[in-house]
Amino acid sequence: MTATTAESSAAPPRHPQRWLILGVVCLAQLVVLLDNTVLSVAIPSLTRELDASTSDIQWMINAYSLVQSGLLLTAGSSADRYGRKKLLLAGLALFGAGSFVAAFAQSSGQLIAARAGMGVGGALLMTTTLAVVVQIFDDTERVKAIGVWSTISSLGFAVGPLLGGFMLNHFWWGSIFLINVPVAVLGLLAVAKMVPESKNPRGDRPDLLGALLSTIGMASVVYAIISGPEHGWTSSHVLVAAAVGVLVLGAFVLWELRIPYPMLDMHFFQNQRFIGAVAGSVLVAFGLSGSLFLLTQHLQFVLGYEPLEAGVRTAPLAVTIVALNLSGLGAKLHTKLGTPTTILAGMSAIAAGLLAIALLGGDNYGGMLAGLILMGAGIGFAMPAMANAIMSAIPLEKAGVGAGVNGTLAEFGNGLGVAVLGAVLNSRFASLVAVSAASFPAAMAAAKSAGERERIADAFASGLETSQLVGAAAVFLGGVVAAALLRRVERADSRGTASA
Repeated sequence: MTATTAESSAAPPRHPQRWLILGVVCLAQLVVLLDNTVLSVAIPSLTRELDASTSDIQWMINAYSLVQSGLLLTAGSSADRYGRKKLLLAGLALFGAGSFVAAFAQSSGQLIAARAGMGVGGALLMTTTLAVVVQIFDDTERVKAIGVWSTISSLGFAVGPLLGGFMLNHFWWGSIFLINVPVAVLGLLAVAKMVPESKNPRGDRPDLLGALLSTIGMASVVYAIISGPEHGWTSSHVLVAAAVGVLVLGAFVLWELRIPYPMLDMHFFQNQRFIGAVAGSVLVAFGLSGSLFLLTQHLQFVLGYEPLEAGVRTAPLAVTIVALNLSGLGAKLHTKLGTPTTILAGMSAIAAGLLAIALLGGDNYGGMLAGLILMGAGIGFAMPAMANAIMSAIPLEKAGVGAGVNGTLAEFGNGLGVAVLGAVLNSRFASLVAVSAASFPAAMAAAKSAGERERIADAFASGLETSQLVGAAAVFLGGVVAAALLRRVERADSRGTASA
């Protein structure tokens, strides 16, 4: 294979080092996804040491996710045009530098700004890793390779709390960001040596206005959701932010329909396979990230575990994902059942896991363990099938854009999940107890008696349960919608083949 490859819609030849290269790009992917969840276990530490409110914590998570999701499509388009290897290297360098700055932040505002900067590097990494995977594997191995890539992606969500808990038990909170630096350096060396360059010389130039519009629109909508419990859902503060978000996202759609080089080709949404995978991807990310945001608080604030203990207790989620996909069971199920049924089964299992955590995990870890195993099984089945469905609906020469779409949906779902489920938690908590404190620890510290502290703890636990139930409903709904749309496409394809 030459140093630079121009792709067409035809399947690429097998690269002789494709599995080793897959390992390298998965390492780059892992560091980004670890950072999404490693912060969750540090929430109590950040609340205490930076005097962060619940809204501050949500923005520490969402600043990264929203900047990243706004730039993913542009990053993917740029990778197709200028070279995926080049942007993969740039992403590793930016992400490593941003992590170093975040580790030494002195206030909530500084950390939020650093996280937003890391989102730029994360956008480059998220798009180029999947695009490289699609380019170096042919049709016979691509589903399996995407399955491994998705497994590593899912693993990042699950391992983050464990790694974060270990670091917090031995070091200060900034260490959770410093661990990214040596991994980024190692990734830079490995990518420079092993990953082949690939690009589409016919790729369109980046759509900078589209990137700006999508970022502002999504940030405004999520800001309105986060601010709802604090300012009131009908307040001008919230309504103005929501209106700006809707209007700007509408302008984004109109702009993408007008220009010859859209960063998101709206004609993709005429493809029901694409729409089905989109629906599932957003709602799985919604339920998973939002619930993990709640779960770490449940383990530490309600059940009283230390950060490392809390991280260890989320490990069954990761173990289940790895066991199913690296053993090949996930791929075998996909082959046997087909994409629609696999997605429905996986998302139903995730919803059942969230339901078990909400109803059985309130006072003990046993019910939570069952829920985590169910969630792990569901993630292992559903996420590879959805990623493959999205990428198969987009031309091969636009692999970067396809990866950008996949990543944008995941990141948007992540940010929305934290925002919505966090808002449900705050609203439920505030409706049960009359406290003026901005966080659960602050409310407990302000309590004047043991009875008041017990009422506050019970109210917080009730808020967590309600939020988990909302997440379960959203994930199950996503599975039903995605499976129905994908099944309709398969039936249409079968009728077309029969008539031909």
